[in-house]
Amino acid sequence: MKDPHENNGMSRRRFLTLAGGTAGLTTLAAMGLAPGWGENRAAFDPDDMDERALQTDVLVIGGGMAGLFAAVKAHDAGARVMVLSKGRLGASGQTPFAKGIFAFDAREAGISLDAFVAEVSRSALGTNNPVYTRQMAEHSAARVAELREWGFFDSPLYNKAFSRPMETRGIPLIERVMVTHLIEHEGRIAGAAGFTLDDGQLIQVAAKSVILCTGAGGFKPNGFPICDLTHDGSVMAYRIGAKVTGKEWNDGHPGQAQNPAACFDGWHGMFERKPDVTGVGIRHDLGVELNYAAYIHGASLPPGPPDRMAETLEGGPYRPQGFDHPHGPPPPPGGRPLAGGADHRPPPPGAKGGPGGGPGDRPGGDKGPPGMRGAPVGGSSAGMAIHKSEGLVPINDRCASNIPGLYAAGDALGSYMAGAIYTQIGSSLAGSAVQGAVAGEAAAEYSKGVQMPSVPADKLAQVEREMLAPLRREAGYGPAWVTQTLQGIMIPNFVLYIKKESMLKAALAYIEELRDHHLPMLRASDLHELRLAHETANMIVSAEMKLKASLMRTESRCSHFRLDYPDMDDANWRAWINIHQDAEGRMRLEKQPFDRWPA
Repeated sequence: MKDPHENNGMSRRRFLTLAGGTAGLTTLAAMGLAPGWGENRAAFDPDDMDERALQTDVLVIGGGMAGLFAAVKAHDAGARVMVLSKGRLGASGQTPFAKGIFAFDAREAGISLDAFVAEVSRSALGTNNPVYTRQMAEHSAARVAELREWGFFDSPLYNKAFSRPMETRGIPLIERVMVTHLIEHEGRIAGAAGFTLDDGQLIQVAAKSVILCTGAGGFKPNGFPICDLTHDGSVMAYRIGAKVTGKEWNDGHPGQAQNPAACFDGWHGMFERKPDVTGVGIRHDLGVELNYAAYIHGASLPPGPPDRMAETLEGGPYRPQGFDHPHGPPPPPGGRPLAGGADHRPPPPGAKGGPGGGPGDRPGGDKGPPGMRGAPVGGSSAGMAIHKSEGLVPINDRCASNIPGLYAAGDALGSYMAGAIYTQIGSSLAGSAVQGAVAGEAAAEYSKGVQMPSVPADKLAQVEREMLAPLRREAGYGPAWVTQTLQGIMIPNFVLYIKKESMLKAALAYIEELRDHHLPMLRASDLHELRLAHETANMIVSAEMKLKASLMRTESRCSHFRLDYPDMDDANWRAWINIHQDAEGRMRLEKQPFDRWPA
């Protein structure tokens, strides 16, 4: 009698035995049963999805700090505004995690605005754009004052404070929308399209201008609150011709060795803290020094106070003079301090506040970046660069991209506000607020001079086909499996952080396979998987960008470190790397000198 659990002539016991090991995986692949591959059984007919066609002057995509100010300021400048957000207003992306916001006051800080900008540039080794550094500091106090008026500092949860200015102005907000496409027509932005995650409606918004406030992204690592950020905005913009920058840099936030996947636990109560204001404290933090120490020591950093991280290791990342670890011993003459620049130790008994700002902070803003204490574990923010160092390339100081009508703000804009290293605690949140306001006013002004775009029906139909393709695919690769494969390729310390040509090229070969074969065959059976399919596709493109930019930058600087090129090369690399897609769909990379706007 035939075993009811037989699978392709193979017993269930034999199937499970083969599936348990590497040899089993090879056998399954040979039989057409490779992990992640399978028949697609859609839970509903995508042809039955309802459609909503909307219009607005300024479309803001994203509901975090940048999105809030973009919407408010565009409305106050006289534009009709609409906001689409993948999550809840003020409660998605990195915004709810951020608890310190920087406000510059020259009198309290004892440093002029010019001196502040110059010192940030010195720490950033020239990688910052001083125009955006100055803009953030100059307008930070005004944005903080508005947040205070809205009740931002009264609660650890931001939704109510964010809702107040939105509701007062009657700005339409649609939450839980996965935006999959930006729409370009006749050389300028024309709107966006996506689908709602709860009721499965197709959303098409015609807009005179669009502001991307979609945040940064990563490879869905554990231990850091970026798991719903996958560079959606940057990749959508790249696909319609926008330039993207900053992909070679790496954010160095570690997680905790104990329960490393528990993001809430690993950040030591930060989610439950009310936000506060931070003062001037220019730093050189969150590069790849811990990664280098782990690489040299065999990933055996001791628990407790990281004394070993303060020792000097030859050939490691360069730290400019004057930015040594605040609690470690001074480096020997000519040495390269390995310190992360952050206080990883718990606060003394009875101390108030904690990482990220608060009344327990040391004088002069000398405190550790959020979550930086305890025994560290790397890879927790894998796939993300330093705040504000990656995203759309700005062509001016008004957050405009090279696509007319398309703007970006916050971590979606590669403004290099702080450069390629973490230079000022609280500046990320302040920069998002300031840039959101600037972009909102600029987009509103632009919208007054253009007509509402009229996109041909066949182009909109093509967008819909591409959006729903994973649902209609009869068989293919599950996005969760492809994502896990991507993580295995990209997250290892010796690929993403401690780089060398051979490993970068090897990883790129794998990523190109995912791009060419697996990405076109992503399947989805429901709305959740459809979102995952688009996020996975975006991560594949971002991974290709990171590897190619890391190969191109043949030097080490700030949060980019090459074992085969361990020194800075000012003769050839006082430049950012911008990436765009050419007319044939190929990825192109080019240099932009530090002291110039893009050509």
